[in-house]
Amino acid sequence: MQDLHVVVEGELGSATPTVLIHGVGSDLLRWDPVVAPLREVGPVVRYDLRGHGQSPKPPGPYQLADFVDDHRRLMASLGINRANVVGLSLGGLIAQSIALTDPASVAHLVILSAVAGRTPRQQEAVLKRLRVVEEGGPAAVADGGERWYTEKFRTAHPEVVDAHLARFGANDPAAYAAAFRVLATNDLVDDLHRIDAPTLIMTGALDVGSPPEMAREMHRRIQGSRLVIVDDIKHSILEEAHAEVAAAIREFLVGETAVRSAQER
Repeated sequence: MQDLHVVVEGELGSATPTVLIHGVGSDLLRWDPVVAPLREVGPVVRYDLRGHGQSPKPPGPYQLADFVDDHRRLMASLGINRANVVGLSLGGLIAQSIALTDPASVAHLVILSAVAGRTPRQQEAVLKRLRVVEEGGPAAVADGGERWYTEKFRTAHPEVVDAHLARFGANDPAAYAAAFRVLATNDLVDDLHRIDAPTLIMTGALDVGSPPEMAREMHRRIQGSRLVIVDDIKHSILEEAHAEVAAAIREFLVGETAVRSAQER
């Protein structure tokens, strides 16, 4: 598909593909630490969201449905009818919406550091942050990485943090703000009980944007879901806990596939 930057690793059709959807301000490189382990399960597809990375950068406004439609059109262009869908942050919100609106296309659902069930106080805070984003662009929310990375990781791996923040800051301000508005103004918590795909939910114990109480609420509402809360991690779960994330997703995908195969025999 010409209007999204896509990377496909592995041979499509060899197994159920795993599709990775990143968050606001990120790009498909964010998934680098976990791609190799997930390739052991099957082919991996990752793409830059509209307005991000090497995809075109229309200024918006965007709707959640726009991102979901982009995903559907991309899957159709690749000939994929059913996939494991893994979403991080905004990508987690998009993944929730895909599972709700097109359940037959989702074999397994993995939600990383995603939003659902904001309290009124949390909603007020995120709307305040949205105003800052719309007035100042990506640089207004970079904060040197304090919101995402622990001090220990920033000290030990400044090159990783600097590279991420550089890509973050390179976003077009209007496109970035349009995507952040989608994240800030959508909450699917009241519909989560309708998700029937096997679901894994993960977040960091120190994540202020996607705190453990949100993950627990999602776990409570999605019947049969699994919950993993990673100690001493903020929103940088892919960088600081990539081995644990990759292992948990791989085990989940392989285990659930085996269970379903046994049930179908």
